Formats: sequence, structure tokens, C-alpha cells
Amino acid sequence: MKLCQITNCSDNREISGLSADSREIRPGFLFGSLNGDQYLQSALDNGATAFLVPADCGFAFPESAAVIRSNNAGKDFALAAARFYEHTPPHIMAVTGTNGKTSIADFIRQVLTMMGKKAASTGTLGMIKGCAEPIPSPNTTPNAVVIQRELRELYDENYQYVVMEASSHGLCQYRLGGVRCEVAGFTNLTRDHLDYHKTFENYLEAKLILFRETLKDGGTAVLNADIDCFETIRKACLDSGRRVVSYGRRGSELRLLKNEPLPHGQRLELEFYGRKITLEIPLSGEFQAMNVLCALGMLVEETKQPEEVLKHIVKIRGAKGRLELTGQKNGAAVYIDYAHTPDALENVIRALRPHTQGKLAVLFGCGGDRDAGKRPIMGRLANDLADIVYVTDDNPRTENAENIRSQIMAACPRGINIGDRALAIKTAMDALQPGDILILAGKGHETGQYVNGRIFHFSDHEEVAKNL
Repeated sequence: MKLCQITNCSDNREISGLSADSREIRPGFLFGSLNGDQYLQSALDNGATAFLVPADCGFAFPESAAVIRSNNAGKDFALAAARFYEHTPPHIMAVTGTNGKTSIADFIRQVLTMMGKKAASTGTLGMIKGCAEPIPSPNTTPNAVVIQRELRELYDENYQYVVMEASSHGLCQYRLGGVRCEVAGFTNLTRDHLDYHKTFENYLEAKLILFRETLKDGGTAVLNADIDCFETIRKACLDSGRRVVSYGRRGSELRLLKNEPLPHGQRLELEFYGRKITLEIPLSGEFQAMNVLCALGMLVEETKQPEEVLKHIVKIRGAKGRLELTGQKNGAAVYIDYAHTPDALENVIRALRPHTQGKLAVLFGCGGDRDAGKRPIMGRLANDLADIVYVTDDNPRTENAENIRSQIMAACPRGINIGDRALAIKTAMDALQPGDILILAGKGHETGQYVNGRIFHFSDHEEVAKNL
């Protein structure tokens, strides 16, 4: 493809590929310089023939190179990737928010597949095509080239629907800059990623990119009406020419009137687009009820087939590592959940409290090299809401694991400090009595543990199986 066909320039040289990673550059490639000038020489050495760079880039390019300067290099590079790969499936949806993205994307893919449509989801679990096993991905929202390459692959395989998780990092770095979706969902906004965004306001602004730019003109935003920033998001959507559908206890189109815990899940009484209905879903906790409402709204707005959606939504299964019943021992239940923020940890404990006949135990840690401010908050929540608390390692990364646990323990005086996560899980499971519930929080579906810059194989699921 010619350079002038994928960028805003008149140069008609052939481009054989593109990347923002200089190590992937091959002769004839376009290099997107998104991380400073230090990788430009490497890209040049590897054969890049064209460069998309920030407007103020001071690198001395050879005369033979085509150089495109941009005031938003990330966005323009994403658009170049979209033009290079040309085609995407006709129906794209995206969901953002601090918690719930993975479950909602998974629910939507499950329902569309049950409706007989070729559907895929992408996000934290990787790419899932129909009912196939996930294809792992290192990021919730991959880089722009990977996104467009995957969308072209799905198009070539005749997939009609794709639902994508949109992370705040991915949005503000314009990894989704070349994507246009028809329906977008917003779950909630609680403390997370402030090590990157610095302020809560910046975090929200990153999320709003999905609705102001990625969502098509006239597209539909499905918003949680119960969150503090609902009106801010609603106004941003309406001001951008997008429709708004709201859900939650204060929702308009999808209002949760009542949720009743059941042994196998919960019963929901809803006002569904103006009429009252009752649904029984095989998922526990009000936060899962909210996830189902968001998925319902996005599915109805995308397919325009409300009765078909309702018929299949009651058959969904929980996403891997999301409030997942993983085993039973001595008449007690063990759940695994990805909860790694204060809000998520509180939600999962409260969700399982009504199902607990004995004691409710929680085991968790906090990641290193990330927002340290949430550590005492999570410690205090666990101390106040659970009967037994085990404080262990999550992904310490390059931080001292003992220091991380100490920051949690300072607010969790009842916590039992066991750094070795495998030993902590064994200790917690050995202590279970009939009617107890144990929550293993923080790692969910993950199969690795980051310690001192290295990744070691570790799976909460495997550790549970060992101790059953």
C-alpha cells in the first residue's frame, strides 16, 4: 500500500508494514515514533523508509526518508494502521470503566454466539472467538497495529460482531484511535491507575475519549446511572451527538428494581425499556447484576432484538477468574476473583456475604510499582468486611514484597501475613469449615507472578486444585 493512502502526505512510495516498536521494523516499513526520539535510529537501521513523528521531533533524518510530522502522533499512527489493514467486522462495541469490563465483554460474546452470530471479544482474557479458548494478549487494550491486524483477521474469517475492552491507558494513548464502534458502555469509575493518570479528573478524561472520539456519530452510549460522574459522562455524550441509554437503580431504560440472592445466583426484577420483567441469572452479587444490565443494554442497542437477547442472557456463565466458584472443600466454597481495586474488593466481599453460612475469608495482596495509595484502603476494607483476612503477595514486580504487605497490614490489624501466595492459599483452605467461603482476590485468570522483574508461573486455580 502507498504511504499517501494511509497518511496525510503526498509521498507515493510503497509501505510493506508498520509498527511503533523499532525491533519489529523491516525494510519498507512505516515507523510510528510514540515513545521519544531514542528509537528512531534503531528503526532506521532496521530498514524503515517512512516515519510518523511528533511535530517537535528534532532527529536528523536522511534525505531518503519520508517524514510525517503530527500534533497527535498516537492518533494519526492508529489511523494509518486502520487504513493499512482496511477492513473490520461490521459491528464493533466497546466497554470501559474501572471494573466489570471483562465480564461484560464476555457476556456479550456469549449471548451473540447463542443467537447464532459470529462474535468475538478482546481484552484482559485475550481474544476469544465464539466458544473457543482464549488467545492470550499481554494488554487489556493491545497496541494500534495489533488491534487493526486482529480486526482484519476477524473480518477475513467472517466475524460479524466484536466487543472490545477499552482501558484508560489504551484510550489516552490512542491505541483505539483507528476504531469506530456503534455502541459503547461505561461501568463505573473508582480508584485505579493514578500512578499513571495522576488525578481522578485525568482518569475520567481518558475514559471519555471512547465516547467523544471512538464511538461513531449518532452511536449509543450505555451508561451506569448510579455513579457519581454519570451526569458528566451523559453531558459529554450528548454534546458529542451520541444517544444515551442508562442502567442501574436510577436507570431510565434499564432500571434495577430488586435483586434477590438465590442458591444458584440471583433473581432480578427490572424495568426493561418501559415494562417490568423478572430474570434469574446464575451469578452472585449486585455488581454482577449491574454488569448484566450493561451487557443487556449494549446487546439490545446493537442487535435491536430484545426478546432474543432476554432469552439467552439467563444462560450466561461467569468469565474466568471473575467471582468464579473454583472448588468446594469440607462443605466450604472457594471463589477466585480478579478484584485488585478497593471498589472491586468491597463488591466481591459484599456479593458473597449473603451466601456465607459460616465465616467469610479473603486472601489478597497489592501489586508493586502501582498506586500505593490503595494498599491501606484495601487493607481497611478487608479488615472491616471479612471475618478472616490473609495478606499475601500479588505481583510485587520490582518493589520489596514485604514492604507492600506492611502497608496493607498497617490498616488491617486482624490480617494474617503470609508472603508466599501458595502457602497462604494452602493455609486458608486447610482452615475452612462447613458453610465457610474463601475468596482468593487479585490475580483471577493470571498464570504468572511478577517478582523482581521476572515472571514465574503461578495460578490461583492450580493452587486450589492442589489443595482440594
